[in-house]
Amino acid sequence: MYSHSLPSSFFNSTKHCALITNSLPTAPFSTVSPSLHTGCSTPKICSSGSPAREEQRRPVVVGRREAIGVLGLCLGAVGLRQSAAAEETTSAACEFTAAPSGLAYCDKVLGFGPQAEKGQLIKAHYTGKLENGKVFDSSYNRGKPLTFRVGVGEVIKGWDQGILGGDGIPPMLAGGKRKLKIPPELGYGMRGAGCRGGSCIIPPDSVLLFDVEFVGKA
Repeated sequence: MYSHSLPSSFFNSTKHCALITNSLPTAPFSTVSPSLHTGCSTPKICSSGSPAREEQRRPVVVGRREAIGVLGLCLGAVGLRQSAAAEETTSAACEFTAAPSGLAYCDKVLGFGPQAEKGQLIKAHYTGKLENGKVFDSSYNRGKPLTFRVGVGEVIKGWDQGILGGDGIPPMLAGGKRKLKIPPELGYGMRGAGCRGGSCIIPPDSVLLFDVEFVGKA
């Protein structure tokens, strides 16, 4: 389900960083051997006697702080691009796995933090869609994640099971992103939701599609 391959654009975008980091000496950053730059074993043999030429051949000294700063920026850029590329790849190849309850899930990004505990107050971002692709709600549009106690019925059953796990579904970890396909019996059932004047935001017996991001405990 998960691909570790990276697009060709990733390698092209990191070439500049590779050139910078490869140019850094392996010796202590405060000193540079002239032989690394001139190809000579001793500076005296390579000396031309001309101050101008000696100035041109003088190596550039890279301070420890500057070198670490450049290396950190490069590694940070690489990490961000790897994360984005991994998420893009898994999102494109995401296939649902169904549990006996009828709930199906697909992990887009595996989390890195602790899993939620039943009754714990947590935060989660989400986008909810109908099977026709229509978005009926999104916490991202409000700019604030949903805060609730998981596993105690404050949200629909499909959410509790989809986050806590169980019935063949692994629990989500903080920082994880998961797609959920929730059948009507674990959603709003025959009632639907947001019904008014004969129309419903979520029609009765609707299958719901959620993109859930488990932010962490509140």
